[in-house]
Amino acid sequence: MAGPTTAQRGEAERADSPARPPHIGPEGRRMTGRTRLVLTAIGLVLAAAATVWVLYGSSWLRLEQVTTTGTDVLTQGEVEAAAAAPVGSPLISVDTDAIADRLRQKLPRIDSVDVVRSWPHGVSLKVTERKPVLLVEKGGKFIEVDAKGVRFATVDKAPPRVPLLELTPDQSASLRRFGGNRLLREAVRVAGDLPGKVSGETKAVRVTSYDSTVLELTRGRTVMWGSGEEGSVKARVLTALMKASPKAGHFDVSAPTAPAASKS
Repeated sequence: MAGPTTAQRGEAERADSPARPPHIGPEGRRMTGRTRLVLTAIGLVLAAAATVWVLYGSSWLRLEQVTTTGTDVLTQGEVEAAAAAPVGSPLISVDTDAIADRLRQKLPRIDSVDVVRSWPHGVSLKVTERKPVLLVEKGGKFIEVDAKGVRFATVDKAPPRVPLLELTPDQSASLRRFGGNRLLREAVRVAGDLPGKVSGETKAVRVTSYDSTVLELTRGRTVMWGSGEEGSVKARVLTALMKASPKAGHFDVSAPTAPAASKS
């Protein structure tokens, strides 16, 4: 019996061989990559749109509460009213710099303020108030002056333990050269250099010229301070001098290398 022919053997081999996947040319592969890129881009756009909607369009992240810390003389209500934070607006759109500017403009007692978003619904106002180091009496009221020489508030009653500034410059070359504002800054400088105990006992700081500042203390005592130069040295010398002469009524540290104390 004759064997299978060549054609029959070829058909059998093809039947036994596994089917090969159809050939995909370069054009097909490029089309697949482009489709993936398009889908990725669409996903990114949708995610960005959703984020924008959540931040600006939804009711989830809107300003609902304003809190204030750091106040002493000012009340929280005063600060929050001056801040005029846009309650109900998207929290992301709240202009924190504008709020800080409004507070400093409307409330000069505020030295600095930090406006911070408190996600998801709040804004916090961290306030630092100016502290008076001197008082200027005018018309029965008192103008508060801080350590920078800023006159920031007028009050009816003098706050305790803040000395009164008596700025009565004589018509000297010092006044013509430096002017009243410079003398005020010198007085502030002196007040800032006073030792803690002396500062609390100082009733008035009297300035008549750039190099003539006198402190009036409790119990009728006085201190000749001189100019505002070498303030820290004068403070140490005055502290030692008062310990050495506790019954003295007058102290002179205008030349800190040669201090003096006397009973009157």
